[in-house]
Amino acid sequence: MAEAEQLYLQRDQPEGVPPLALTGERTLPDVPEENYWFRRHLVVYDWIAGRVGGQKVVDMACGEGYGSDVLARTASEVVGVDANPEAHEHARLRYSRDGLRFARDLVETFDERCDAVVFLQTIEHVQNPDEVLERFKALVAGSDGGAVYVSTPNVLTLAPEGAEKSGNPWHVKEYRPEEFRALCEAHFSSVELLGLFHARKLAWHQFAIERLGWDTVHAKLGLTKRFYDWFTPAIATSDFTLTADRPLEGALDVLAVCRP
Repeated sequence: MAEAEQLYLQRDQPEGVPPLALTGERTLPDVPEENYWFRRHLVVYDWIAGRVGGQKVVDMACGEGYGSDVLARTASEVVGVDANPEAHEHARLRYSRDGLRFARDLVETFDERCDAVVFLQTIEHVQNPDEVLERFKALVAGSDGGAVYVSTPNVLTLAPEGAEKSGNPWHVKEYRPEEFRALCEAHFSSVELLGLFHARKLAWHQFAIERLGWDTVHAKLGLTKRFYDWFTPAIATSDFTLTADRPLEGALDVLAVCRP
């Protein structure tokens, strides 16, 4: 999987901005084949951006930088933090707006007080989640209403049924929703969990696969590549929904809103 993904580079980057390669470690915009995962992440950034207006936000492990740019549309100041030199340089050159800057640093050592920390789809990559969450709590502790936003894929829907982990080589630990809640509640006094689910055409697509055997049908008809070459780039953030009103066991990703 990772070897195949390395064939994909970002398309149509601004002049002077080096495109990043898709390795499976982080999602990227401007790669049509990756659009499902990009939109799946972007919808959570959009939701958080609606709740951090006027705040100073630190986007930890910001990767390519697109999420930091989204947050900066509403926040008064955003710092995108990533240790990877290629990702940092790309983000620094690609995204420029008032109040947005990028820092090359580790999430374990970056030390600027803020109102909100955003840490999306990354806690499953770290060896020391308890240490990381304690550090984030300290960064927002002095803020009135400070919050830490952490999301992670749900192992129950990401991995094969009964498996402890998917095949993603970058993931150290993948969490069941109750495990993720327990991890966050060990460090924060208030934890609200929301689940990300398919909506609109993705909900219909999921229904067709699970109930109608669509994967078998398009394979037999020889339509697989043509179908997904059309379907995947057409996915939008509106094809996902983030809610606290559905059982988390069926969620794609789980978002924790944590307060000290």
